[in-house]
Amino acid sequence: MPRSTHFPVIIEQDKDGVYIVSCPMFQGCHSYGYTLEEAMDNIREAIQACRDEMIDTSEASTKFIGLRDLELAL
Repeated sequence: MPRSTHFPVIIEQDKDGVYIVSCPMFQGCHSYGYTLEEAMDNIREAIQACRDEMIDTSEASTKFIGLRDLELAL
């Protein structure tokens, strides 16, 4: 049975309503979808591709530490 791994995903929505998704564990791992479900399916594929490329090139991955909220006076 395959082992499950959890990956953090950042979800944003642009002015046209398109969902933009990113996985901060992999540099350049982004995708999008016109529905949240489509975006999540697409980022799953992108994460798998990034993971496969990392394994193929034997590069070390970055380690996700967490997200923080930053307050700025504007």
